[in-house]
Amino acid sequence: MGRWIAGVDGCKGGWIVVLRDLDSPENIRVRIEPDFISLIACDEAPIVIAVDMPIGLPKEVGRLGRKAEEMVRPLLGSLRNAVFPTSTRPVIYAEDYTSAISLARSGLQPFAPSPVAKAIFPRIRQIDSLLRERPDVCERVYEVHPELAFWTMNEERSLSETKRTQSGIEIRRALLRSAGIPNLTTDSMPPRGAKTDDLLDALAALVVAEQIAAGRGKPYPNPPEFDEFGLPAAIWSFEVDRISSSQPSKPGLPKTLTNAAITRAHIEAAHARIAPHVRRTPSWTLPGAFGHDGPVSLKLEFLQHAGSFKTRGAFNTLLSKPVPAAGVAAASGGNHGAAVAYAAKQLGLKARIFVPEISSPAKIAVIRSHGADVVIGGARYADAQAACDRYVAESGALRIHPFDADATIAGQGTVALEWEADAAPLDTVLIAVGGGGLISGVASWWAGRVKVVGVEPEGSRALHAALEAGKPVDVDVDSIAADSLGARNTGDLVYSICGNSVDHVALVTDEAIRQAQAQLWRDWRIATEPGGATALAALTSGAYKPKPGERVGVLLCGANVELAKLDSVVQSLA
Repeated sequence: MGRWIAGVDGCKGGWIVVLRDLDSPENIRVRIEPDFISLIACDEAPIVIAVDMPIGLPKEVGRLGRKAEEMVRPLLGSLRNAVFPTSTRPVIYAEDYTSAISLARSGLQPFAPSPVAKAIFPRIRQIDSLLRERPDVCERVYEVHPELAFWTMNEERSLSETKRTQSGIEIRRALLRSAGIPNLTTDSMPPRGAKTDDLLDALAALVVAEQIAAGRGKPYPNPPEFDEFGLPAAIWSFEVDRISSSQPSKPGLPKTLTNAAITRAHIEAAHARIAPHVRRTPSWTLPGAFGHDGPVSLKLEFLQHAGSFKTRGAFNTLLSKPVPAAGVAAASGGNHGAAVAYAAKQLGLKARIFVPEISSPAKIAVIRSHGADVVIGGARYADAQAACDRYVAESGALRIHPFDADATIAGQGTVALEWEADAAPLDTVLIAVGGGGLISGVASWWAGRVKVVGVEPEGSRALHAALEAGKPVDVDVDSIAADSLGARNTGDLVYSICGNSVDHVALVTDEAIRQAQAQLWRDWRIATEPGGATALAALTSGAYKPKPGERVGVLLCGANVELAKLDSVVQSLA
């Protein structure tokens, strides 16, 4: 028979029900039940039923409804209005809408029910009547709200988009997958009588039901309040740092959500958001190349818009945060500024970019070509950042950090998502590190599944120094790659991710970087800047020595190079 649980939501056809067997988690059934009693009497006889519908109906409610709604609404940020205030029992049992309005205005509650809320009154009455008549059933039924469930799955962060948008749907699908719901279920067509958002809500309820069955449920309020008939008036979710799933994950799909800063779900959501705006750059696998006897997979991210991976993080930030009238501002050695300028131009936003004096003229020209205001000043990146911070404080512009920000890191992580989908499996990936946003995103995607190795110039080693010191520390910067890999400090978020998910950092000389640059141009006609060739330098110089047959990936991350300088490098090494 199995031990079944159910996630339930109301729909046009009655109730959409998703059932799962805890003893055989791959066994998931989706169907429509005409009424709630049919679910109680079904063959599966679920031991926990999580339903998106109010249960306890107190005699008195506040302006926002019950205490449950008062607690949950502020958590959801811009989606707070998805939580309707629950009316009192007399209003819900009124004969018609006019009577319900009249009763509400007579002083029974401080708000009139909306037509949308009134539409679900019959379903509320179904559950209320059943639970009052069947106390044994009451012990199995829990009220949930899908947006609270998604908030919890999203590490207790509010979502930025509703289910009315395709990207909002994809964000929720990604969260469900990270919570252990198979792709075939999250991406399936809903049964007749239900819509896609109904299915997603029922699946969110199923995630909560599974946590309740495992003893990890969390009610709002805690402990629950009860109405006059002893029915609980609480909305259930779960403890985010204790979520577990009995779903055996497929390779690459995490079984749990933890309190990690960036999850695969965040990266999948970022990819859904930015996909229409960025290039899906190709992967190129070379057998026995660069002195290695095994396959080497090159991710050609230098072909990205604006010449580097930075465009991913820029779009993810601009598409997930409100942008004020003052526009956006960024401090950059060049590539981040070019990416922000490009993304802002495509989205019709104003941009001001602060660059240090060491920035390449080629990169400054790219930034200006995208219509951004460019402010040049300060000897190093930190000086440009300080000027940017002053401008943001004065103008109210949105600051887009080049690496130590969650939206930036999630955006950069999408390069790993594509790489895994498009290329053969990898054992190790080599990633150039400046401030660490790229490697943080890649490590967040591949954590525990692929060895992630950072590569830094000997003269610009912010991540290496942080991992050595056990905390972010300032370093001196003096390298041929300083204009793109010249951060003096990784920042706390990058350090927290890389400290757990990066295997180690290999250091390479400027000479090794030049050699890699020259080899890429000489043998493959690939023009990269020094920072773009740094990861490859670890392989060609022996700073990273793969095992025989090891499947190695190398990310070529930037192409904003002055051709005259590249020619000089090639000629000097001829």
